[in-house]
Amino acid sequence: MRILLASVATVGTVALLAGPAFAADMPEYPPIDVPEVDYDIGGSFYLRGSAALNWHWAPEVVHPWDAADIDPIVEYGYGYSWGAGFGYETGTGLRVDGTIDSVETTGLMITKDSGDPDEDGDYTLMLRSTVALANVYYDFGLGGDGFGYSGSGAFGYVGAGVGAAWNHAEVNSPLNAAIPVPTGDNVSAAAAVMVGVGYDMGDWVADVGYRGLYIAEINNSPTDETTSSYYQIHNNWIHELRGTVRYRFN
Repeated sequence: MRILLASVATVGTVALLAGPAFAADMPEYPPIDVPEVDYDIGGSFYLRGSAALNWHWAPEVVHPWDAADIDPIVEYGYGYSWGAGFGYETGTGLRVDGTIDSVETTGLMITKDSGDPDEDGDYTLMLRSTVALANVYYDFGLGGDGFGYSGSGAFGYVGAGVGAAWNHAEVNSPLNAAIPVPTGDNVSAAAAVMVGVGYDMGDWVADVGYRGLYIAEINNSPTDETTSSYYQIHNNWIHELRGTVRYRFN
């Protein structure tokens, strides 16, 4: 029995002495770096502000009370617009936003020459519209990196929008007019097409481009539609040179 206990004690002593040396000979492995899971959806929200100079074109002014009473527009209007919006860009080149713009033009003119001294002369439109649009755009890099855009630097874009315009129209009548044209308001369908170039600076993005704003109809409701003082202007195109600044906030 004493021999057995002595053997066990000897083996234990050897194991204790050999353990540290064995551990020192074990190869060392580098720590495993487990990457964090990225739950980001790859896009960002943004606020935007815009300002533009514009040119107002329309073909003619019609008076529903008389189908033959059509006055061609002889001079086109001009003015400006400004607005703001909120949007989201996906990081793949596609972005969407909603915008509200205040649009003003003046100078759209007809000349009546019917031989009636109480009506003949120049009539000039002054328009103020609030235009709300839902827009979609496609941004593409100008550095030759293919389709889509998700980096910094120069880029181009195309876009389109649909919405509505709340119009307030006033007409400057000639001094000899027996009855000045009444002021009026109407709501109309609106749409837009956009194209331009810009520069992405990270949190801030600036661009300049063309916007063609379409307003389906301007009239001076609630004027009686059966009278000669009621008018409609269809197919208005307001051509704009427009600058925009966007700020990404996430």
